This record gives sequence, C-alpha cells and structure tokens, in this order.
Amino acid sequence: MTLTTTDRPAPSASGALVPVLAFAGIVVAVMQTLLVPVIKDLPQLLDTAPSNATWVLTSTLLSGAVATPIMGRLGDLYGKRRMLIASLAVMVVGALVSALTSTLLPVIVGRTLQGFAMGAIPLGIGLMRDMLPRERLGSAMALMSSSIGVGGGLALPAAALVAQHANWHALFYGAAGLGVLSIVLTLLVVPESPMRARGSFDLLGALGLSAGLVLLLLPVTKGSDWGWSSGRTLGMFAAALVVLVLWGVLELRVKAPLVDLRTTARREVLLTNLASIMVGVSFYVVSLVLPQLLQLPEATGYGLGRSMVVAGLCVAPLGLTMMFTAPLYARLSTRYGPKVTLILGLLVIAAGYGGGLGLMDAAWQTVVTSVVLGAGIGLAYSSLPALIVGAVPASETGAANGLNTLMRSIGTSVSSAVIGMVLANTARPVGGVAVPTMHGFRVSFLIATAAVALGLVLALCLPSPNRSARPQLRASSEEDANLERAQEVLRGFRGRVLGADGAPVPRAKVTLIDRRGRQAGATLSAADGSYALAVPAEGPYVLAARATGHGPHASAATHTGDDRPVDLDLSLPGETVTA
Repeated sequence: MTLTTTDRPAPSASGALVPVLAFAGIVVAVMQTLLVPVIKDLPQLLDTAPSNATWVLTSTLLSGAVATPIMGRLGDLYGKRRMLIASLAVMVVGALVSALTSTLLPVIVGRTLQGFAMGAIPLGIGLMRDMLPRERLGSAMALMSSSIGVGGGLALPAAALVAQHANWHALFYGAAGLGVLSIVLTLLVVPESPMRARGSFDLLGALGLSAGLVLLLLPVTKGSDWGWSSGRTLGMFAAALVVLVLWGVLELRVKAPLVDLRTTARREVLLTNLASIMVGVSFYVVSLVLPQLLQLPEATGYGLGRSMVVAGLCVAPLGLTMMFTAPLYARLSTRYGPKVTLILGLLVIAAGYGGGLGLMDAAWQTVVTSVVLGAGIGLAYSSLPALIVGAVPASETGAANGLNTLMRSIGTSVSSAVIGMVLANTARPVGGVAVPTMHGFRVSFLIATAAVALGLVLALCLPSPNRSARPQLRASSEEDANLERAQEVLRGFRGRVLGADGAPVPRAKVTLIDRRGRQAGATLSAADGSYALAVPAEGPYVLAARATGHGPHASAATHTGDDRPVDLDLSLPGETVTA
C-alpha cells in the first residue's frame, strides 16, 4: 500500500484547524458518557428490565469499537474530511432518533448510530498529520487524542445539570445540536487532505473485524449479567477467537487489507496498542467509582451525599486537566520523546490511584484525585498517537490510529465489565437496595493500579527513538523554526522552494518520503523559501513540494552523508538529485 496525492495543491491549514478538530473529538466523546447521570433511571424511563436498559450504553460502545478502524481506512482511501463529516452526520441522525422516542429498541438504534462517530478521533489525527507542520503536530495530536477523555469528563456535569432540570430527551437534542455545530465548523475551517492511500476498501475484512469485535466485546460488557462461566459467554468468546483468527489469515493474504497486520505486529506498534488498552482501563475506573461514591447517602457511613450535579462537577477536573495537559505534553515530547511522556503519564496515574485509596473521605479529596489522574491520563493519551504516527506509513495513518482508538475502547469495555462485577459482588443491602461498598471502591482502584503497572512495563519495552534525527525546536513561529532547524540539522536535506523566475515560495509544504513510501518528515518553507528536513539514515528519498497556485513537484534524492542544498523548483517537472 503506497501513498499518493490528489491533483490539487495542498491547502494551507488555518489557525482554527486544531480547535475545530479537537471540538469534533470532544463532541464525539460526549456520546460515551451522555446517559451516565440517568443510567439508574433508564429501566423506568424506557419501561423495560434493567438488563435490557444496559443495551442503551452497550450498543454505543460496540458500534464505536467497530467504526474506528473502518472509518480510519475509508478516510485514508476517500478523504479524511469527507469521512469526518459523514461520522458526525450519522451521530446527529442517531441523536435525533433517540430524542423522538421513549421505546427501548429505537433508542438502542439511535445510540448505535451515535457510536459510529468515534471514527472522528483517528480521522482528526490523520488530518493533523497531513496538514500541519512538524512544529505544531505534537501538541495538536495530543489535544485531539485527549479529547476522548475531555469530552467524557465534561459531559458528566453538563448532562447531570440537564437531566436534573429538564426532560431526559433534552440530552439527545443537545447532542444533535453539538453535532450540527461541529459539521458547520468543519465545513468552514477544515480543508480536505490531499493524501490518499492506493487500493480498495476491504469489505470482507471489515465484516470479519466487525463480527469478531461484536463477539468479543458483547460477552465482556454483558458477562456480569449472563454469568462469566455460562455457555453463552464462553461460546461467544470461543467464536470471537475463531472469527478473529480467520480474519487475520484473510488480512495477511489480501493486497489492500483493512489493517496491515505486518505493520501492526511491529514492536513499537504492538506495544503501543497493548499499552493503550491499559490506559483505557485506568481512565474508565475513576469515571465509574467517584460519581457513585459522591452520590451515595451519608447514612452508609462512607457515602458523601452529594447531588448529581455536584458529583459531576467534582469529576469534571478530570477532563479539564487532560485538556490543559496538551501544551505540557508538547514541551516534554519535544525534549524527551513520546515514549518518555507515556512513561511519565503512567507514573502519574499510578500515583493518583495510589493516593486515591486514602482520599475518599471528602468531596475536595475526590477533586484532588481527579486532577492528578487527569494530568496522568492526559499525558498518556497524548503520547499514543505520536508513537503510532512515528511508526506507520503516512498512507496508513487513519487506519492505524483507528486501531489504536479501538484498543482504548477495548480497555474501557474491559474496565466497565470488571469494575461492574467487582462493585456488584461487594455490594451490601441498605434500605432494601444493594449499594457499592468502600471495599469495592478500593478494590477497583487497586485493579486500575495493576493495569497501569502492566502498561508501564509495556512502555518501558518500547524501542527508544533515534534522537539524532529529531532536532529540538524552541522557535516561536513556523518560519523561525525552519530557520533554526537549518542551523541545527547536521544530516538531512535543506534548500529553497522556488517558483516562476526563481522567486521563493513561502509556506510550501515539503514532505520527505522514504523508500517504503512512509512519511519521514514534513515542514513548511520559510518566508524566503528555505526549508530543512532531517533524515533518519542515508539512502534514497523523495522530496515532494506543494503550494497553493503552483504545480506539485517531486524530486528523487539520495542522501550520502554530505549536507548539500537541494532546491525544489515548482515550475519544473520532477528530477533526480544526489545530496
């Protein structure tokens, strides 16, 4: 699978691109926790049994897991902006379907459609990689990745406020409104990426992956209700194993697979995805434990007796801290690399859960726990797309990040099932109603700590990057960064981008592509047309330059160790040079 481009020049990214894409991610993530404040009332609201009402949450989780890798691959093939808008449109339709009914089945259908929007996260990350210069890419991807937690955290108090003072259908109307606003902003601000992957959509692979994920995640989310040793649960796990193995064999044989398993099996990709599962587990535990602890009556002896809205506000710092962590991540990653920031994030999460074991006696203590965990989860989430993007070809960015988002969804699914089982098995009756105990809350925190410890081991096993190929940039603007790189880069390509009559072309996008078709670097030319790109190793590369109002230019260049200038003339056809 190789990278190609459309015939039009690469559009320049406006300053609003990152906020608009991050807002889309937050809107999509809101769907995951939208109904948490009314979850205990769903059986009465829908006139159904509690076991049936849980499908309102399970359906969104399942469809989101299925959609993320599929929408990522479709974006690689047919346009990431196009698929992003399609994902948001499906979400809006689903929200309206749920808003117009109080019957179980239509609500489940609507919630399933809402879950499909989870593909917007990898699509947004892919757009950022294609559109942004390296100087802005780290912090932008960090914010987009953290939007999953930010949206989930901020949705709790907002949804609680709406549910407490209005009809519960208002939650869906609000979600639809946010979706429409996100679509409008995307149409106005976000240009389509010129990057495309060659090949066709692997329909059979998509069906196989969908079937395997449903068979795997359904017993994970419903195991507590069905019984973990029941024939239905074990049978579905066995069927999932068979289907996913057959799917893997198929993906290895087709020319254009939905997921390139050979790339996915690479050490850095595999370990990052496994660590993502652990981060997903740790994120969802705090979302399940603290709201319940805050809302339990004080008569239990440990409940904090807070209202639904106050409980949401106490947990809201989790999402806010994740959002404000993105700039810090960019600084740390530039200096030390995403592996180190992932390790640091996991250590902070472990400290948050370890300290949280003794901070459950007052509402302000839960706020402290939320802040610490938000900082750690924010750093960890921000590191994951950078690790993936740095390890896969540019033509597979959407699919690879979709698979990584899926791993986080699997983590939250496992967390929901396991913690739900723990809290149910340790509950005690109070006034004829079974309520969670402090012992169950603490066991849940210990499980999260164990998951973080495993994630830390996986992160430590990640290969260290070649720091010599990653110059540290401290410039205040893109043009200054290009000039600073030109002074600091010891090995690489540098030169000027020229147009008609030899005039310099500012803000031209210069992309470095290695022999395997992977993007090895990208930058924007400065005001005088100058650019500089480091190379990870000597050998053949393609330097591709594009700018608004000029035709594309590609030069096959071989780096032999000498740092000779390579000018890229957009008024000439492609050429071959040696540097």
